[in-house]
Amino acid sequence: MRKLVLIATGVALVGSLSACGKNGYDRARPDEFAVARQAPLVIPPDFALVPPRPGAPRPQDTSPSAQALDALFGGSQARSASENATLDAAGRTTAETGARSTAGSPTTNVVDKGSTTRDIVAAPEGDGQTARASTTPK
Repeated sequence: MRKLVLIATGVALVGSLSACGKNGYDRARPDEFAVARQAPLVIPPDFALVPPRPGAPRPQDTSPSAQALDALFGGSQARSASENATLDAAGRTTAETGARSTAGSPTTNVVDKGSTTRDIVAAPEGDGQTARASTTPK
C-alpha cells in the first residue's frame, strides 16, 4: 500500500510538472530590464565611414533622459502670441547696450543699504555650522 501511494504521488507530480509546459506558463516574456528601445539598423549612404567602437553609444539614438523630457514636456515649441506680446511689452529687443557699464559707474545714483548688506556680501564662505544669528541691533 505504501509503495502504491509513493508511485501515485510521483505520477501526480510528474503530470502536474508537464502540465505547466502545455498551459503556456513557460512562454517567452519580454525582458523587464530592457526598457530602452534600439533604433533599427540603417545602411549608410557613405561606405567610407569608420566602424563603430564596441560599447560606444549609437549616434542616431537620443539619450533616455532626453526621451523622458520630451515625453513629460512635449519638446520645444514656438512661443504663443501672448508670450510674444509680453516680451515685446517688456522690451526684449530694446535693451540698453551699455547697461553694465552704467551700473558700475561712480556717477550712478545708488541707495545706501548700510553696512549689513556689504558685510553679508563680503562674508567669507563657510559651511554654516558655526553661523549665529544676532537679534540685537548694532
